[in-house]
Amino acid sequence: MTEQPAVSLLGLGRMGLPIAERLLDSLGSLTVWNRTASKADALAARGARLAAAPADAAADIALTVLTDLSDVRDVLHGEDGLLAGWRRARTDRPVLVVHGTVSPTGVAELAEELAVEGIGVVDAPLSGGVAGAESGTLSVMVGGQDWAVAKAMPVLENVGATVVHFGGPGTGEIAKACNQVIVASTVTAISEALVLADAWGIDRAQLLRILGGGLANSEVLRQKRDRWLTADFTGGGSAVNQLKDLRFAADTAAAKGLRLPVSLTLKDVFEQMIREGLGDLDHSAVELTIAGTIEKTRSTAP
Repeated sequence: MTEQPAVSLLGLGRMGLPIAERLLDSLGSLTVWNRTASKADALAARGARLAAAPADAAADIALTVLTDLSDVRDVLHGEDGLLAGWRRARTDRPVLVVHGTVSPTGVAELAEELAVEGIGVVDAPLSGGVAGAESGTLSVMVGGQDWAVAKAMPVLENVGATVVHFGGPGTGEIAKACNQVIVASTVTAISEALVLADAWGIDRAQLLRILGGGLANSEVLRQKRDRWLTADFTGGGSAVNQLKDLRFAADTAAAKGLRLPVSLTLKDVFEQMIREGLGDLDHSAVELTIAGTIEKTRSTAP
C-alpha cells in the first residue's frame, strides 16, 4: 500500500483557514503554519500539527495561501524556510503549491529555479471566494510540470470541486487572469446598473431579484447581493487585490501583443477607487466610485 504523502498549508488568512479545515477533515492529518500562530489554535484543537517555522512545514506537498509571490519567497528562504526544511529532511521531489494570484511569468521563473533542486512548483490560483473555500466548491486553475501536478492533484481535488490542469508553470495564473477579467467586469457592471437604478428610483432588492432570475444571473450577484443591499463593504475580496489581478491580465495580454479594452478600462476604474482611499473595501464597493464620478461630472457640467 502506497503511503499517503504528508501535506502542509502555510497561510491561515480568510481563504487559507477554511481550506485548512476541509483538508484536515478529508486527509485526516495536516501541518499548518501561520505568521500569527494563534490563528492556528482552533485547527490544533482539531488535531492539526502546528509548525513553529516554515521549515517545520516542509512536507511532501506544501500549499501556500499567500497574497503575493514575495510572500511565497519569504517562506521559502532562510534558515527556517521551506527549502532548508526539505534539505534537512532530504525530501524526495517535494511539491510547492502556490494558491495565491501571482504573476504568471514570476511563478514560471520560480518553478525553473526550484527545478534545479528537484522541487516541483504548481501554480493553483482559486476562484469562488471564502464561501467556496468553506463549501469546497472552489475552482482551481492549475499550471505546472506534469509529475508535480500528478503528485498534488489528489490534494487539490479536496480543495475545490472543479480542478483543471492547463499546462506548464504559469498557465494556471493565466487562466486566473482570464477569470478575473470576467469577475471585475461583472462586479463593475452590476454596480453601474445599481447606480442607474438608484437614479430612477428603482428598488435595488427588486432589481437584483429580477437579474437573478435571468441571463444576468451570476455567482458574483449571488455572493455580493447582500453587500449591495446593506452597503457593508468591509472584508471580502479587496479592490487592491482586484487591481493587482487586472494588472496581471494587462501584462499577460501585452506579452502576446494584445490590448484588451475592457480590462484596461476596468483597471482605470479600480485605480481611481484606490486613489479615493477605498482600496481595502470589497471590490463590490466600486459602485461608490461610479456614483461619485457621476456626481462630480454633474457638479462640473456647464
